[in-house]
Amino acid sequence: MDIILYHNPRCSKSRQTLQLIQDKGIEPTIIEYLKTPPTHQQLDSILRGLEIEPRELMRTKEEQYKTRNLSDSKLTRDQLIDAMITTPKLIERPIFIVGDQVVIGRPPENALTILP
Repeated sequence: MDIILYHNPRCSKSRQTLQLIQDKGIEPTIIEYLKTPPTHQQLDSILRGLEIEPRELMRTKEEQYKTRNLSDSKLTRDQLIDAMITTPKLIERPIFIVGDQVVIGRPPENALTILP
């Protein structure tokens, strides 16, 4: 079973989530998504797993969100996903995946709800 953490080591919530997972004896595959953004297909799968739309996974307070006018309701799902891929800083973090279950580690304890 794949256990993956989309992680930003500079983010305290991301570090706390990783620590909670490791404290349970699990070493997830860590993907530093700022260096290695998810593909369109991966991000679409994450959104489906979370049962949310792209804008709900976006950090709307980021400057790029405003300057790229990503609040425009005319933007399609694919356009919003592509915006997160080209500017991964827009992706809310951390994202924890266990098999086909997905949670956002905000708060970090959310990760505990899907641990095997």
